[in-house]
Amino acid sequence: MPLDPARIPGDVDALAPVLRDVSAKIHAHPELRFDEHRASAWLCEAVEGEGLAVERGVGGLPTAFRARAGRGDGPRVAILAEYDALPEIGHACGHNLIAAGALGAFLALARQRAELPGTVEILGTPAEEGGGGKIRLLEAGLFEGVDAAIMFHPFDRDLLAHFALASVWLEIAFKGTPSHAAIAPWEGQSALTACLETFRLIDSQRVHFRDGVRVHGFVTNGGQAVNIIPEAAAAEFSVRAKTQDELARVRAIVERCARGAALACGVEVTIKAREGYKDLVTNLPLARRFGEHLGALGRNAPETDDDVGAGSTDMGDVSHAVPSIHPWLAICDRGQTTCHQRAFAACAASERGAESMIVAAKAIALTVADVLSDDALRAAIRRAFEARRAG
Repeated sequence: MPLDPARIPGDVDALAPVLRDVSAKIHAHPELRFDEHRASAWLCEAVEGEGLAVERGVGGLPTAFRARAGRGDGPRVAILAEYDALPEIGHACGHNLIAAGALGAFLALARQRAELPGTVEILGTPAEEGGGGKIRLLEAGLFEGVDAAIMFHPFDRDLLAHFALASVWLEIAFKGTPSHAAIAPWEGQSALTACLETFRLIDSQRVHFRDGVRVHGFVTNGGQAVNIIPEAAAAEFSVRAKTQDELARVRAIVERCARGAALACGVEVTIKAREGYKDLVTNLPLARRFGEHLGALGRNAPETDDDVGAGSTDMGDVSHAVPSIHPWLAICDRGQTTCHQRAFAACAASERGAESMIVAAKAIALTVADVLSDDALRAAIRRAFEARRAG
């Protein structure tokens, strides 16, 4: 008997009580990156409750997991779950909904596992919030052989193919010479002056940044005492851009500003980079097929929106290795709140949030069914991926 896509929405609805419960528990017990032990366990238990085996601790990450359904050969599609929270503000990015939506899509397809013309898997990906869990799983080979990777993200509007920025974090430390600020200020070299001058120099260069570039920082060490010329000062900057090439260019500007400030102030500077995420490359044939299913479910989403900015995600790194989509679904009114705000965390626990999660699960599952069954769609997805990778 062939796979019956018409069953999928009803199967997701039947799973809804489990999905709502898992989402609510994850939301009520927020866990930070790489420490999502309860969230991972709840998701694994829900999968095992459907009679499916789960691999825990995949890729060397204790809170990562993978489960598969279908036959061993044929196409393979991964549905990605995120479930880490933010410090102090909990699930203000709605990862509880991402996780439950991925769970619902996977389990709905798994209920027809004997009929699947390929393999669907759910991959639990820890530490999206600054930890780069998906990058670790990429390096461990968890995405090898995957034909497409799919997830959704809560937002204040529906979007099919909105961009995400490439990113890097720079830790910049200055070392000067201390002196009494009143008795002999001329004998000191101020690390703080160089630190603050770095901010001013970066601001002077913003006129040369391309659209979409974001550079923001804060002082992590502003000195030791008011009556001492600061011997040490430091700042951290996040640098983001739409492409890897522009990120490299802007990063060089920021580092040049820091070195110039240090030179002018007669102090030493050290710069440490913490690699961030690549820009998101949305596979348009895949995104548009998801959009067709979303529209049939009553949500007509544009591909992008020039009125809204963008953040960064380790799904960007996945998108450079595997054809991927990362659509956004509204859990609140447009402009009401957005990711990483306390009000957004409340929306992630709301009825509207749960309803969007259910819709996302249906649209994801229907899209995966198409990828597994439709040779022409898979060919279009691969052509678009290769074309983007070739530049």
